[in-house]
Amino acid sequence: MNWLIDFFGDPANWSGPGGIPARLLEHVEFSVVALLLSMLIAIPLGLLIGHTGRGAVLVVIAANAARALPTLGLVVLIVLLVGVGTTWPVLLPLVALAIPPILVNTYEGIRGVEDDLRDAAYGMGLRGGQVLMKVLVPVAMPLILLGLRVAAIQVVATATVAAYVGLGGLGRYIIDGLATKDFPSTIGGAVLVAALALVVQLCFALLQRVVVSPGVSRRSGLR
Repeated sequence: MNWLIDFFGDPANWSGPGGIPARLLEHVEFSVVALLLSMLIAIPLGLLIGHTGRGAVLVVIAANAARALPTLGLVVLIVLLVGVGTTWPVLLPLVALAIPPILVNTYEGIRGVEDDLRDAAYGMGLRGGQVLMKVLVPVAMPLILLGLRVAAIQVVATATVAAYVGLGGLGRYIIDGLATKDFPSTIGGAVLVAALALVVQLCFALLQRVVVSPGVSRRSGLR
């Protein structure tokens, strides 16, 4: 506890390019960019595969890749290939980490919609794309948001690897603190990352209340 007081009570940690606000902003930037790139790839692909049923093997591969991906090793490999001085060595592993949960949950959400709803939509004269966007996506939204939430928390927690390649973010406190045996900085950085992950989880819980219709929420709660 004294270490946390020393870290958060030091005025030097709240100003300048190495201060908590600046490091927090860098961490959020890495995380947001990686999550947006992952969404642009995984959500359309998950919707397409879930709606057509074609390419389901990609979902299985993605799910297995999520368990075996060595994020730090991938960072080092990309640094060797493209060098330092760019954010790509961090963004690419984070994107690769975030795609599987988004893809899998989007696919499962679409495929899990009852056939009766699909048939009713087609019976009303809706076409394939209309059925997908007006019927399937709203019903699948809880699972889609779950995938986004899992991906976002993983990205926030893993973005600390940016410090390994000389970039910023909250990982600087952890990595630099370990290197210099500055344990207040190390623990303070870990607490900040954990707190940011909790904030992200809370934001997605609020987003689900806004985006998901009450009827769909009740149906999901009954499952």
